[in-house]
Amino acid sequence: MSSSAKILVVDDTRINIEILNELLGDKYNVLSALDGEFALEIAHDDTPDLILLDIMMPEMNGYEVCRRLKEDKATRDIPIIFITAITDEEAIERAYDMGGVDYVIKPFRPKELLARVKRELELHRYIIELKESKDKLKLLASTDPMTNLYNRRYFSGTSKHILELAKRNHTDLSIIMFDLDNFKKINDIYGHAIGDSVIVAFANILKTHQRTSDIICRFGGEEFVVLLPETNLKGALVVAEKIRVELESTEILLDSDKSIQLTVSAGVTDINVSKEADIEASIKRSDEALYMAKNNGRNRVCLY
Repeated sequence: MSSSAKILVVDDTRINIEILNELLGDKYNVLSALDGEFALEIAHDDTPDLILLDIMMPEMNGYEVCRRLKEDKATRDIPIIFITAITDEEAIERAYDMGGVDYVIKPFRPKELLARVKRELELHRYIIELKESKDKLKLLASTDPMTNLYNRRYFSGTSKHILELAKRNHTDLSIIMFDLDNFKKINDIYGHAIGDSVIVAFANILKTHQRTSDIICRFGGEEFVVLLPETNLKGALVVAEKIRVELESTEILLDSDKSIQLTVSAGVTDINVSKEADIEASIKRSDEALYMAKNNGRNRVCLY
């Protein structure tokens, strides 16, 4: 843990704060509070990496401060070391039960306290890094690396939850399936690198039309699916047509300073949320509508 680590010292006795500040100030950025209410404000606004918390304080004792910190999503993961003159086992047990990670008895030994502070900061950093790694792995497992859209596996899982929500709230749910026209020719003429750029360009257009609730998925190759909560068939048709028109009017720049223009076909259907147990049948219907669009000349939207 670097010297930029922030430690909040909470104690109602100023001399104790001065002692801890002198002990820790050379290595860490030390914040201080003389009462529990101010400590909560600092913890929420400045997010320290560690809190050294006295138990016996007027108005709001350390236990109550700890409880409120653990109830707040913004501060609940901050490790807390209690520093107190109370030595009975019941008090120590309660400190751990409230969420403290360690308990140091006053008068403390400076080297021991420094060692415990260092250990908790290193552990806290390790936990943060582990969580970040898990979040990154989760993101990688759920997204298509080329477009950063959701992949088919994630779509399959999350669509079930969205359908359940639509059933519960009796709201509309629609789906659009897009397929880039003549994509094989683009790969054959310009190569796969340009083909990849074309896929990314279309994915970016999809993102510009995405509402917060919409789920966009690269379904495979040059095929994309958009799930539209609280959207009826007419609304889905409007969305699909806007995207089709935008792609048709967009020039995709190539490495050679030339550009190509693309078109896309789309199939649109809605989902009978009261009768359908999953969206598999609606995906099949949207695919059939897409097939109709391809057979009728491409660059068009067809309804099932």
